[in-house]
Amino acid sequence: MSLRSQLLKGILEGCILSIIYQQPTYGYELSMKLQKFGLSDVSEGSIYPILLRLQKEKLIHGEMKKSEAGPKRKYYQLTDEGHEALADFIYHWDSIKEPVDRIITREGRK
Repeated sequence: MSLRSQLLKGILEGCILSIIYQQPTYGYELSMKLQKFGLSDVSEGSIYPILLRLQKEKLIHGEMKKSEAGPKRKYYQLTDEGHEALADFIYHWDSIKEPVDRIITREGRK
């Protein structure tokens, strides 16, 4: 597993929660949004196990809805616990991101 894949695996759950927070989303749409933000190596095959785990942990709720094009789709939205998990992720991400940025910039190499 590449270093990028290892790093991404640790933050993908928080990214997915954040996208779902913005609006109810279905699996393929999540994949497209992640790719749009530059995470082109994230496949649908890696998203669905995360969605299942988030549902089991009651962080998201899935609901089948009609689609304008084709069969029904399962749209995911955050639960109250999911909102808390996202806030927790953002807090911990900020507490890690800033020191790492300082370390890997010239400021940290002096």
